[in-house]
Amino acid sequence: MIVLFSDFGAIDPYVGQVKARLSVEAPGQLVVDLLHHSPDFNAHAGAHLLAAFAVGFPPGSVFLAVVDPGVGTARAGAVVTAGGHWYVGPDNGLLSVVAGRDAQAKIWKIEWQPESLSSTFHGRDLFAVIAAEIARGEFPAHKLSPAKTLQVEFDIGDLARIIYIDHYGNAFTGIRATGISPHSRVSVRGMELIHGETFGRLGRGQGFWFSNSVGLLELAVNRGSAASDFNLQVGDEVTVLKPN
Repeated sequence: MIVLFSDFGAIDPYVGQVKARLSVEAPGQLVVDLLHHSPDFNAHAGAHLLAAFAVGFPPGSVFLAVVDPGVGTARAGAVVTAGGHWYVGPDNGLLSVVAGRDAQAKIWKIEWQPESLSSTFHGRDLFAVIAAEIARGEFPAHKLSPAKTLQVEFDIGDLARIIYIDHYGNAFTGIRATGISPHSRVSVRGMELIHGETFGRLGRGQGFWFSNSVGLLELAVNRGSAASDFNLQVGDEVTVLKPN
């Protein structure tokens, strides 16, 4: 399985171009669109989203992950194996959380460049080719060099900020919800939200926080938009207030 994760958006041609390349390089492989609205240009938010979503995929899945504002510059490309999965993408921190949370992770720098390489579309011309080879079971060792670390590494702890807002207006944070007391309140933009198990157990229009399906603390409004109601944006700081 090749899993696509990017900030390419769903209405532009870029995802289709990547899939066309994958159909040539890895014919017959299952390609899954995980997310193409990772926050634009934000590798830090993307790194925490990728780490959370990857857990639900079967071992051996190959994540083609591209949030790459530095495309065409001296930034390197990388391959990582961590948690039973493969990751291919830019070495700009995007792969660093999945790598850092697995003590057995292995890292390679991508040395190879194709003869025809767009200066602005390495996702199609470079990373898709490498991901396809790994998915075919043909590890491209001759195109890579082992590395001890990634060039850019983010803190692997929780990121206490909003990292994604879905089309409902629900706001994902980079905080793992495991171990947080349901009696805790969550503060964002000067407001405090109580805990709720699920939407239907709260009144219509009531704001709350909950542990979402990938284990992150999420902010929501029952049958409403937390983003609109509370003027939330990606990057807003979030604080968990311990119960008294």
